[in-house]
Amino acid sequence: MSKYLVVIERAGANYSAYIPDLPGVVAAADSPEEVRDLLKEALAMHLEGMREDGVPVPEPTTDADWMETA
Repeated sequence: MSKYLVVIERAGANYSAYIPDLPGVVAAADSPEEVRDLLKEALAMHLEGMREDGVPVPEPTTDADWMETA
């Protein structure tokens, strides 16, 4: 099992999310909870398609951290 970094951003009146290590896996929704659910579905579909096509699934490489500013 792999853990991929998910980026969730407020985009005006809704939220968008993507996985940097898997270009094309994106979602948009009205709430953070809904965008997570949709992204989970998109991820499952994307990985299934990669496996069916014989494309190797990349290992997660993206990391994130928080920085404080003065």
